[in-house]
Amino acid sequence: MSHPVAAPPERFNFAQHLIAQNAGRASKPAFIDDAGTLSYGELAERVRRCAAALLALGLHREERVLLLMQDGNDWPVSFLGALYAGVVPVAVNTLLPPDDYAFMLANSHAQAALVSGSLLPALQAAMEKGPHELRSIVVSHPTGSLPAGAFEFGAWLSAQAPMARHADTGADDAAFWLYSSGSTGRPKGTVHAQASLYWTAELYAKPVLGLTESDVVFSAAKLFFAYGLGNSLTFPLSVGATVVLMAERPTPDACFKRMTGHQATVYFGAPTGYAGMLASPALPARDQVALRMCSSAGEALPREIGERFTAHFGAQIIDGIGSTEMLHIFISNRPGDVRYGTTGKPVAGYEVELRDESGQPLTGPEQVGELFIKGPTAALMYWANRAKSRETFQGAWTKSGDKYFRDADGYYVYAGRSDDMLKVSGQYVSPFEVESTLVQHPAVLEAAVIGINDENGLTKAKAFVVLKQADKASEALAEELKAFVKSKLAPVKYPRVIEFVPDLPKTATGKIQRFRLRDAEQKSRA
Repeated sequence: MSHPVAAPPERFNFAQHLIAQNAGRASKPAFIDDAGTLSYGELAERVRRCAAALLALGLHREERVLLLMQDGNDWPVSFLGALYAGVVPVAVNTLLPPDDYAFMLANSHAQAALVSGSLLPALQAAMEKGPHELRSIVVSHPTGSLPAGAFEFGAWLSAQAPMARHADTGADDAAFWLYSSGSTGRPKGTVHAQASLYWTAELYAKPVLGLTESDVVFSAAKLFFAYGLGNSLTFPLSVGATVVLMAERPTPDACFKRMTGHQATVYFGAPTGYAGMLASPALPARDQVALRMCSSAGEALPREIGERFTAHFGAQIIDGIGSTEMLHIFISNRPGDVRYGTTGKPVAGYEVELRDESGQPLTGPEQVGELFIKGPTAALMYWANRAKSRETFQGAWTKSGDKYFRDADGYYVYAGRSDDMLKVSGQYVSPFEVESTLVQHPAVLEAAVIGINDENGLTKAKAFVVLKQADKASEALAEELKAFVKSKLAPVKYPRVIEFVPDLPKTATGKIQRFRLRDAEQKSRA
């Protein structure tokens, strides 16, 4: 960036900021979902009605409202309406069991819930499981009769005049929560400030992605994820673009339908989604889409997937790393400077450090270290979790939990999650490096690598492999894959055991859950 980005004013409300930014685009489509189109003018009015309606429920400044909704036009209205009112939306994953929602209700002290009709049974089950403070439920697109005292979203909005003026919030005020769940333990309520949304748009969406008002944006990652929230709300609304929203699961066919039907110019996905697309017989031809650029996050993008995708569509995939704690991407490839197999270089406005096991910075290339980040989008804290907050948010620095190294040209290369790293024969082995090599074999669709102990108690790599054609699994192919990895990596890194599986356990973002494979392996050996 040639010029530093101006900080937002001390008194700052992000919802009002977006409304003001788009005041001249009243008739332009802001959101398109399966039910219809919401213009920028309609969005502004509904956001202000939603703010008034939340206050009419008796909610006060900084009280929490649970947002359990499928992606659709009511989601941004709800999220921005809460921000406008100074109420704190707690956006939660729509794919969780009721036990998790019960914990989130109790942990957040949510006073109201905005919920999609299809998710109402899960919310009701959660309410029966433990103490909560919900006083009001508002249902978007009900699928049946409403519970006693509940409101239908459209009627609830219509009953209120638009709120005349936004809440006088500060740039550093707590604005919204996202729950971050690691591989173990309870979900952590990650509290973000009003200004964090502004910074992600100014530091990443505009200068790195180069989004403009002429773009049509479509994200497979849902709005309740930090990645999806930037992709489908913060970024496009900051430049006046149009967003395509999809409630259903992001299968290849569902994504192809939106890409071709709405001629999306920018697509945001995850590596597993790109791999699934490339393996689909319904993969559109290049001339059926309008893609100028794609983005990937969630896990590091294997080189082979990026190269094959670009060869087919002509569009580059801009791979980057972000986190719930940092809100969006802080290391990234850039259009015209994509080096597949790396995560790129730090985004202007952020500092990154790689540290050794004693916490000292690593300055040389090819040294694997723990990734720490400093930047203006760091979360304020984990709610009511001081120990985890102090472990992750260390002064101005945020501990990512990822291992990286920097190559000789200054590009950062993912080495794996800190708790996934293997130490084989005294050397660190990155599961991701082995997995990326396996997927280069023409028979392999996906792979996940964990450590297992051999008969001598020594750690060896084991690979779980999903084949493009399941009926090709054989001992001969397993040996071929071992030799394939040996031919490309140091001998210590090849998997001593290969197990063919129909699929891999993943989070809703498409991240491989290696801890579940480790747990299953331990149980099978017990």
